[in-house]
Amino acid sequence: MGIQSEIINGIGHIRLDRPEKANAYDQAHLVALRDAFRALCAATSVVVISSTSARVFCAGADLDEMKLATPEDAKNLLSQAVFTEIARAPVVSMAVVDGPAVAGGCELALAADLRVIGANAAFRLPETRLGIVPAAGGCTRLTGLLGASVAKQVILGGEDITASQAVSWGLGREGGADAMSVAIDWAAQITNASPDARNAAKRIIDQAAEDASLLAERTAQAELYAKR
Repeated sequence: MGIQSEIINGIGHIRLDRPEKANAYDQAHLVALRDAFRALCAATSVVVISSTSARVFCAGADLDEMKLATPEDAKNLLSQAVFTEIARAPVVSMAVVDGPAVAGGCELALAADLRVIGANAAFRLPETRLGIVPAAGGCTRLTGLLGASVAKQVILGGEDITASQAVSWGLGREGGADAMSVAIDWAAQITNASPDARNAAKRIIDQAAEDASLLAERTAQAELYAKR
Protein backbone atom coordinates (compact mmCIF):
# COMPACT_ATOMS: atom_id res chain seq x y z
CA MET A 1 0.00 0.00 0.00
CA GLY A 2 1.48 3.36 -1.02
CA ILE A 3 -0.98 5.75 0.61
CA GLN A 4 -2.82 5.43 3.93
CA SER A 5 -5.65 7.77 4.85
CA GLU A 6 -8.06 8.12 7.76
CA ILE A 7 -9.78 10.64 10.02
CA ILE A 8 -8.85 10.72 13.71
CA ASN A 9 -10.68 13.07 16.07
CA GLY A 10 -11.85 15.18 13.17
CA ILE A 11 -8.38 15.58 11.62
CA GLY A 12 -7.59 14.04 8.25
CA HIS A 13 -4.38 12.03 7.96
CA ILE A 14 -2.51 10.95 4.84
CA ARG A 15 0.59 8.81 5.33
CA LEU A 16 3.09 8.07 2.57
CA ASP A 17 3.82 4.36 2.81
CA ARG A 18 6.29 3.08 0.27
CA PRO A 19 9.37 2.49 2.44
CA GLU A 20 11.12 0.22 -0.06
CA LYS A 21 11.30 3.22 -2.41
CA ALA A 22 11.88 5.90 0.27
CA ASN A 23 8.26 6.95 -0.40
CA ALA A 24 9.09 7.90 -4.00
CA TYR A 25 5.92 8.26 -6.03
CA ASP A 26 4.94 7.06 -9.47
CA GLN A 27 1.84 8.13 -11.39
CA ALA A 28 -0.39 5.61 -9.60
CA HIS A 29 0.74 6.89 -6.19
CA LEU A 30 0.08 10.49 -7.23
CA VAL A 31 -3.46 9.56 -8.23
CA ALA A 32 -3.93 7.73 -4.92
CA LEU A 33 -2.62 10.78 -3.04
CA ARG A 34 -4.95 13.10 -4.95
CA ASP A 35 -7.98 10.88 -4.41
CA ALA A 36 -7.26 10.42 -0.70
CA PHE A 37 -6.80 14.16 -0.25
CA ARG A 38 -10.06 14.94 -2.08
CA ALA A 39 -11.97 12.46 0.08
CA LEU A 40 -10.59 13.96 3.29
CA CYS A 41 -11.31 17.50 2.09
CA ALA A 42 -14.96 16.57 1.81
CA ALA A 43 -15.04 15.35 5.41
CA THR A 44 -12.68 17.53 7.46
CA SER A 45 -11.05 20.97 7.55
CA VAL A 46 -7.43 20.01 8.30
CA VAL A 47 -5.34 17.36 6.54
CA VAL A 48 -1.97 16.24 7.94
CA ILE A 49 0.45 14.63 5.47
CA SER A 50 3.24 12.50 6.94
CA SER A 51 5.35 9.40 6.34
CA THR A 52 5.08 5.99 7.94
CA SER A 53 8.89 5.92 8.07
CA ALA A 54 10.98 8.18 10.28
CA ARG A 55 13.87 7.61 7.87
CA VAL A 56 12.49 9.81 5.10
CA PHE A 57 9.52 12.03 4.29
CA CYS A 58 9.54 11.53 0.52
CA ALA A 59 12.29 11.01 -2.06
CA GLY A 60 10.25 12.54 -4.90
CA ALA A 61 9.45 10.97 -8.24
CA ASP A 62 10.26 7.31 -8.89
CA LEU A 63 13.46 7.46 -10.96
CA ASP A 64 12.60 4.30 -12.88
CA GLU A 65 9.42 5.95 -14.15
CA MET A 66 11.14 9.30 -14.71
CA LYS A 67 13.54 7.70 -17.18
CA LEU A 68 10.56 6.98 -19.43
CA ALA A 69 9.00 10.44 -19.17
CA THR A 70 8.43 12.43 -22.37
CA PRO A 71 8.22 16.18 -23.09
CA GLU A 72 4.45 15.73 -23.26
CA ASP A 73 4.47 14.25 -19.76
CA ALA A 74 6.30 17.36 -18.55
CA LYS A 75 3.81 19.70 -20.20
CA ASN A 76 1.01 17.95 -18.32
CA LEU A 77 2.98 17.26 -15.16
CA LEU A 78 0.74 15.29 -12.82
CA SER A 79 2.83 16.01 -9.71
CA GLN A 80 2.49 19.75 -10.24
CA ALA A 81 -1.26 19.42 -10.74
CA VAL A 82 -1.71 17.32 -7.58
CA PHE A 83 0.48 19.53 -5.41
CA THR A 84 -1.23 22.67 -6.70
CA GLU A 85 -4.60 21.14 -5.84
CA ILE A 86 -3.32 20.54 -2.31
CA ALA A 87 -2.01 24.10 -2.09
CA ARG A 88 -5.28 25.66 -3.25
CA ALA A 89 -7.79 23.39 -1.52
CA PRO A 90 -10.34 24.97 0.85
CA VAL A 91 -8.80 23.16 3.83
CA VAL A 92 -5.62 23.66 5.83
CA SER A 93 -2.91 21.20 4.80
CA MET A 94 0.04 20.43 7.07
CA ALA A 95 3.17 18.43 6.22
CA VAL A 96 5.01 16.65 9.04
CA VAL A 97 8.58 16.42 7.78
CA ASP A 98 10.42 13.98 10.03
CA GLY A 99 13.17 13.09 7.55
CA PRO A 100 14.60 14.27 4.24
CA ALA A 101 12.14 15.80 1.77
CA VAL A 102 13.92 15.46 -1.55
CA ALA A 103 13.01 16.76 -5.03
CA GLY A 104 9.28 16.14 -5.50
CA GLY A 105 9.04 15.26 -1.81
CA CYS A 106 10.29 18.72 -0.98
CA GLU A 107 7.80 20.18 -3.45
CA LEU A 108 4.97 18.28 -1.75
CA ALA A 109 6.02 19.71 1.62
CA LEU A 110 6.23 23.22 0.13
CA ALA A 111 2.70 22.87 -1.28
CA ALA A 112 1.24 22.39 2.19
CA ASP A 113 -0.07 25.45 4.01
CA LEU A 114 1.95 24.61 7.13
CA ARG A 115 4.94 22.46 7.99
CA VAL A 116 6.11 20.84 11.23
CA ILE A 117 9.85 20.25 11.17
CA GLY A 118 11.21 17.11 12.81
CA ALA A 119 14.73 16.87 14.21
CA ASN A 120 15.98 14.89 11.19
CA ALA A 121 14.25 16.94 8.50
CA ALA A 122 16.09 18.31 5.49
CA PHE A 123 14.83 19.98 2.33
CA ARG A 124 16.66 19.29 -0.93
CA LEU A 125 16.00 20.14 -4.60
CA PRO A 126 18.76 18.38 -6.61
CA GLU A 127 17.02 18.40 -9.99
CA THR A 128 19.51 20.56 -11.87
CA ARG A 129 22.18 17.92 -11.24
CA LEU A 130 19.91 15.51 -13.13
CA GLY A 131 19.51 17.89 -16.06
CA ILE A 132 16.00 19.03 -15.15
CA VAL A 133 14.35 21.66 -12.92
CA PRO A 134 12.08 21.47 -9.86
CA ALA A 135 8.88 21.61 -11.92
CA ALA A 136 6.25 20.44 -9.42
CA GLY A 137 6.18 23.88 -7.82
CA GLY A 138 9.67 23.93 -6.31
CA CYS A 139 11.02 27.00 -8.12
CA THR A 140 7.77 28.88 -7.56
CA ARG A 141 6.93 27.98 -3.97
CA LEU A 142 10.40 27.98 -2.43
CA THR A 143 10.93 31.46 -3.88
CA GLY A 144 7.55 32.58 -2.57
CA LEU A 145 8.16 31.18 0.90
CA LEU A 146 11.82 32.06 1.51
CA GLY A 147 12.82 34.44 -1.27
CA ALA A 148 14.97 34.27 -4.39
CA SER A 149 18.29 34.22 -2.53
CA VAL A 150 17.49 31.05 -0.58
CA ALA A 151 15.85 29.45 -3.63
CA LYS A 152 19.04 30.00 -5.65
CA GLN A 153 21.22 28.59 -2.87
CA VAL A 154 19.11 25.43 -2.78
CA ILE A 155 18.26 24.95 -6.47
CA LEU A 156 21.39 26.36 -8.15
CA GLY A 157 23.92 25.92 -5.36
CA GLY A 158 22.77 22.48 -4.25
CA GLU A 159 22.53 23.40 -0.57
CA ASP A 160 20.19 21.59 1.80
CA ILE A 161 17.90 23.44 4.16
CA THR A 162 18.52 21.80 7.53
CA ALA A 163 15.91 21.35 10.23
CA SER A 164 17.28 24.23 12.29
CA GLN A 165 17.44 26.52 9.25
CA ALA A 166 13.90 25.62 8.24
CA VAL A 167 12.64 26.65 11.68
CA SER A 168 14.75 29.81 11.99
CA TRP A 169 13.84 30.93 8.46
CA GLY A 170 10.13 30.47 9.11
CA LEU A 171 9.52 27.51 6.79
CA GLY A 172 7.75 25.62 9.54
CA ARG A 173 7.18 25.10 13.26
CA GLU A 174 9.73 23.16 15.27
CA GLY A 175 8.60 19.62 16.00
CA GLY A 176 11.78 18.13 17.42
CA ALA A 177 11.72 14.45 18.24
CA ASP A 178 7.91 14.32 18.44
CA ALA A 179 6.82 16.27 15.38
CA MET A 180 3.58 14.34 14.95
CA SER A 181 2.33 15.27 18.43
CA VAL A 182 3.13 18.91 17.71
CA ALA A 183 1.25 18.64 14.42
CA ILE A 184 -1.82 17.04 15.98
CA ASP A 185 -2.01 19.69 18.70
CA TRP A 186 -1.64 22.45 16.10
CA ALA A 187 -4.24 20.87 13.83
CA ALA A 188 -6.70 20.60 16.73
CA GLN A 189 -6.30 24.34 17.39
CA ILE A 190 -6.93 25.10 13.72
CA THR A 191 -10.18 23.13 13.69
CA ASN A 192 -11.55 25.57 16.29
CA ALA A 193 -11.30 28.49 13.89
CA SER A 194 -14.22 29.66 11.76
CA PRO A 195 -14.03 27.70 8.48
CA ASP A 196 -15.36 30.63 6.46
CA ALA A 197 -12.91 33.10 8.00
CA ARG A 198 -10.01 30.68 7.70
CA ASN A 199 -10.73 29.93 4.05
CA ALA A 200 -11.16 33.62 3.25
CA ALA A 201 -7.81 34.37 4.89
CA LYS A 202 -6.14 31.59 2.92
CA ARG A 203 -7.50 32.97 -0.35
CA ILE A 204 -6.20 36.44 0.49
CA ILE A 205 -2.73 35.14 1.42
CA ASP A 206 -2.54 32.98 -1.71
CA GLN A 207 -3.71 35.68 -4.12
CA ALA A 208 -0.21 36.20 -5.48
CA ALA A 209 -0.34 34.90 -9.04
CA GLU A 210 1.70 31.73 -9.46
CA ASP A 211 0.08 30.28 -12.58
CA ALA A 212 2.60 31.91 -14.94
CA SER A 213 5.51 30.64 -12.86
CA LEU A 214 4.11 27.10 -12.70
CA LEU A 215 3.63 27.12 -16.48
CA ALA A 216 7.25 28.25 -16.88
CA GLU A 217 8.37 25.26 -14.78
CA ARG A 218 6.48 22.80 -16.97
CA THR A 219 7.67 24.42 -20.18
CA ALA A 220 11.32 24.36 -19.11
CA GLN A 221 10.99 20.73 -18.03
CA ALA A 222 9.49 19.74 -21.38
CA GLU A 223 12.35 21.45 -23.23
CA LEU A 224 14.94 19.70 -21.05
CA TYR A 225 13.26 16.31 -21.54
CA ALA A 226 13.36 16.87 -25.31
CA LYS A 227 17.16 17.34 -25.15
CA ARG A 228 17.84 14.08 -23.34
